Amino acid sequence: MKTQDIKVCIMRAGGTNCDFETARAFRILGAQTEIKHVNELVKNNSLMDYNIIVLSGGSSFGDYVRAGAIFARTLNAKLGKQMKQFIDENRPLLGICNGFQILVEYGLLPGFEGPSQQPEAALTTNIPQGFKCQWIYLKNENKGKCLFTNQIPQNKILHLPIAHSEGRLLFSKEKEKQTLQKLIDNDMIVFRYCNEDGTTTDPNGTYHNIAGICNKEGTIFGLMPHPERAIYFWQEPTWTQKQQHTSPYSDGKLIFENILNSIAKKQ
Repeated sequence: MKTQDIKVCIMRAGGTNCDFETARAFRILGAQTEIKHVNELVKNNSLMDYNIIVLSGGSSFGDYVRAGAIFARTLNAKLGKQMKQFIDENRPLLGICNGFQILVEYGLLPGFEGPSQQPEAALTTNIPQGFKCQWIYLKNENKGKCLFTNQIPQNKILHLPIAHSEGRLLFSKEKEKQTLQKLIDNDMIVFRYCNEDGTTTDPNGTYHNIAGICNKEGTIFGLMPHPERAIYFWQEPTWTQKQQHTSPYSDGKLIFENILNSIAKKQ
């Protein structure tokens, strides 16, 4: 399959606010990209028309109850059968920030045994409490399973922004160590927060400094940082300090480029 034949759906609802930036990231790479309200997908029964589904950032449904919870229940109730088919066919599903929260609330991540009836994790209030909006560094911990990062060298450090109030990833306290071991054994940890030199750091209290995970198949990926806000070099906060720019792009492009290349090679 050629990149220009890949169809991407950026799914939105009330409160979504990163859909246009996310769509632009795919469009500049040549993919057919559409922004669709969830109600439009329900009405037209069209979820399976797409090769990639993306849940972008924002505060869907005002993040009432818990961040991402209402959107997750809406998807399950109105598009549950199509979502199951999409996942069963191993079509890629990406969740960024609020999208990551939705995937966790839906039971798709970590999803050790496939989609779960109840969430197996939580993305909850930062420690210290408050909205975190800053540029951070990430280390690619994945060994190659994740379709969104498998062409990015392991241990490569990326520079991306975060913007969230509820980005602290937690697991059940009594199963915390077992869950972490399962994530490691199944190569499901993708990104961890780090300093510029690669040493781990903790911007929001998240367990094991985890910034992004994938499912066992590597087809469903959720991360708290915003790659769509780091597509061009001039979006970086220190771009004026650099004497020379060898590329017009920044690190966020790598994730979108990676999944398009993965699909093109696979099909």
